[in-house]
Amino acid sequence: MMTPGQASITKGKYMNANYRRVPTRFGPETGFEVRPTRPAPFRAREEAELERLKARLLAEQLEERGDAQLSTQLRRAADEAAALAWVTRYPLLVFPTLFEEQAEAALLRAERQEQVRQRSRELLAA
Repeated sequence: MMTPGQASITKGKYMNANYRRVPTRFGPETGFEVRPTRPAPFRAREEAELERLKARLLAEQLEERGDAQLSTQLRRAADEAAALAWVTRYPLLVFPTLFEEQAEAALLRAERQEQVRQRSRELLAA
């Protein structure tokens, strides 16, 4: 282990020979004002359209599945997809694909849960 005196000697040994201090100058403080913009009126219309699209696609999924127990999971998938789609630039374009992915994942989770319940019932019955 080196002593503090030895460390300062080796420090200078490996420094760049062309070391030169660069003078720093700071300009005057620059400030600016940020004004929030008002929400565009078409965004409200877009939100209503997104809700209608969500309701239509959700109704199609519920009708196709016909299982009341899946209703909650599919509704949650639709809400999650709508929330994700809303933060994109084109929510109406993105929502159907996001909903399809979320619904598929929800159905897989429900299927796995049912398998676990079935195995649990079999184990308890034995």
